[in-house]
Amino acid sequence: MFVFCRRLSRLGTIRRKLSTAALLALPILIFQPYHSLAQLAAKTARKVLIRIDPDYPQFLKNGHFEGRVVVEATVLPNGNVSKVEIKGGNPMFSEFASKAVLKWKYAPAPSQTVEEVNFVFTQTPR
Repeated sequence: MFVFCRRLSRLGTIRRKLSTAALLALPILIFQPYHSLAQLAAKTARKVLIRIDPDYPQFLKNGHFEGRVVVEATVLPNGNVSKVEIKGGNPMFSEFASKAVLKWKYAPAPSQTVEEVNFVFTQTPR
């Protein structure tokens, strides 16, 4: 009986330690998401100084093909685009979108950034 009571006592000690640890960790859990949101909100897009529209070939217009392309442009500190990566959209238009973004010029910045660009290829102006 003594051993059983001793184990219950240890279990109570363990529970107290765990609840104390949980209370100490609570401020970290509460304030961490707000810190992450603030970092995401602080990101601002760089200003585009020279914007070249992508080609929309006549054979795609004649076929009434429309679509959207999302690309990520790696922009050097001097504003030149060094790399373009297709993130999604209609593959028929991705080559035209990436060629256009490679010709863009952004405002200078202290460091290299990655900018997301969306293109909509449509017959009617939006």
